[in-house]
Amino acid sequence: MILKRDGRFVNPHVENDRRTLMDVVRWKTGFYNDPVQDPAAPESFSYPMPKHSFDPTAPSAMWINHSTYLITVNGLNILTDPIWSNRCSPVTFLGPKRKFKPAINIEQLPKIDFVLISHDHYDHLDEKTVMQLFHHFRHITWIVPTGVKEWFTKRGITQVVELSWWEHYNFHGRMKVTAVPAQHFSGRSKKGFNKTLWAGYVCEFGHKRLYFVGDTGYNPHDFKKIGQHWGTMDLSLIPIGAYLPRRFMSPVHVDPYDAVCIHKEVGSKLSLGMHWKTFNLSDEQVHQPPFDLLQACKKEAINPASFLPIEPGQIINW
Repeated sequence: MILKRDGRFVNPHVENDRRTLMDVVRWKTGFYNDPVQDPAAPESFSYPMPKHSFDPTAPSAMWINHSTYLITVNGLNILTDPIWSNRCSPVTFLGPKRKFKPAINIEQLPKIDFVLISHDHYDHLDEKTVMQLFHHFRHITWIVPTGVKEWFTKRGITQVVELSWWEHYNFHGRMKVTAVPAQHFSGRSKKGFNKTLWAGYVCEFGHKRLYFVGDTGYNPHDFKKIGQHWGTMDLSLIPIGAYLPRRFMSPVHVDPYDAVCIHKEVGSKLSLGMHWKTFNLSDEQVHQPPFDLLQACKKEAINPASFLPIEPGQIINW
């Protein structure tokens, strides 16, 4: 179900997503500070990462940075929400600045076949990166939510597939993509607020299945429905950062505890964290998400080896 009000998309399962300018001012002045905070990650903390042997012939996932993954499966190379710019901002001299370089340069990428765009925010739809990718790989098919295609066509990029929630597209049997609900918002300016849709994607490659969650808050409806529809996911890419303070962030950004709920509800065999460490978009410390993720796994009796906060440049088979 997609809801619109006065020509703008709205989230069906949350009444107030706290996205007004006044809400931001309240956040920055401490109004939304959480009265009780979880323990800070100890300086000596390291996530219990299992040892993996890498098979270059098997499907793989490399975390490049932020929400950008390079997925290789069945001879296809897929990027998610690519960003290589130094800032996620409409201008180059202001806005959140990256803390770590991307794991590889665009020139080092293999031939990219598909790019998944979850929504039009600057840290997920980066114009400089898009144009660089378009220059290097003219044949890319861009998969975007409803309303975002126009942004591409204005820049001369026409090989774009636009999907609403629960719509799917089959790329000649090589990959089937279904856009699925997320709980977020959109807009690159006040005028464009929620004029375009936001989404996650489930990609099917024969017997293999990938779930790119995109950017989202948690609700007890959408992810259970996704899990009921598909049963299991071989790999899920789930955000684990930009979540404090919860009183402000929770409608649109999951925390690691919510992320583990999504992992469980979609039946994910392996989940990898994203949307952390690269840009400072919230109040938690940069190394806090893996610590909170481990606590969440323990609380929910989940094997931490099934949900990993890998490092930029690390490659995992799935």
